[in-house]
Amino acid sequence: MLITSMNQTSMPGVLVAILAPDHEQQTVDVANQIARVYDPLTDQTLGYNFLQVQKIDPEISGNGALELSQTQVTHLNAALSQAGFKPELVLDTKPKFVVGYVEKAEPHPDSDHLLVTQTRVDHDQILQIVSGSPNMREHIFVVVAKVGALMPSGQIIWPGELRGVPSDGMITSGRELHLINAPQKKGALILSPDFAPVGTPFSFEQGNKLFV
Repeated sequence: MLITSMNQTSMPGVLVAILAPDHEQQTVDVANQIARVYDPLTDQTLGYNFLQVQKIDPEISGNGALELSQTQVTHLNAALSQAGFKPELVLDTKPKFVVGYVEKAEPHPDSDHLLVTQTRVDHDQILQIVSGSPNMREHIFVVVAKVGALMPSGQIIWPGELRGVPSDGMITSGRELHLINAPQKKGALILSPDFAPVGTPFSFEQGNKLFV
């Protein structure tokens, strides 16, 4: 998994590349203006900070989540090798925000407000997603943030559990997607059946027109 982003306000020129969730114990090694963050117990790389990324590839720039090209990832891996690190970045082009369809929504065994959904996404994959949205129900079309999605807030979606039940992804609200004029309240964004076929990558541009 590879999640990349930049924040030109707080960290100008720094590319953050995340490969795995944070661990309780983390260590940082720095070489050639690249910081490797890793678990000292397993040596698993959690991520890299490229402190002067435009010296590696001047076309890597932006704010928020970035979609890199294969050429740019190749340049980053070459820089990692030169710094003595493993060239382990692998481009991930799979869509992380997709139109989903809630096929089942059953009560959570240990909660009076959570529902355990079986939600169909791309390639007819069924994801188990626990949702606390007050308007959650079966047979609705929704926007699913899949594992590996970087939310506009900066939150990353990882596999997890809610009160002991596995949950792989998040059914999102318009507010969480930062859509223009979206209601500032809890509740899944329910799409019309003709918005887009199930599994279609969610278009934020199209989504911003929903509340105009």
